Amino acid sequence: MSFANAIYQWQQGERRLKDAPPERSAVLERVVGVLVSELRRRLGGRFSSQELAELYGSGTGWCLQLAMKTAPEEPWAWEAGLVVDAAFARYLREASDYAGGRRALSEA
Repeated sequence: MSFANAIYQWQQGERRLKDAPPERSAVLERVVGVLVSELRRRLGGRFSSQELAELYGSGTGWCLQLAMKTAPEEPWAWEAGLVVDAAFARYLREASDYAGGRRALSEA
């Protein structure tokens, strides 16, 4: 998956999270937090934005399983376009080549 396509989807997920009804925010934030922790575990220390996009492109079924486990009584908290994409958007900020809201491409 291209980075441009991935980041568009991730930004949409962040918007959906921000626009979610206030009564659902705590559960959604909890699910996103669990997913970010799992991303950290899977990618380890230093990673690039492209590596994150490749992980996303390889499939996110594991994210939905974690979302269901984290909020088993709230199926609305399993929406991939919200929780999965928001988690990837949040974790992108930790990429070695991403800062200030943009990707820093090397000139090599």
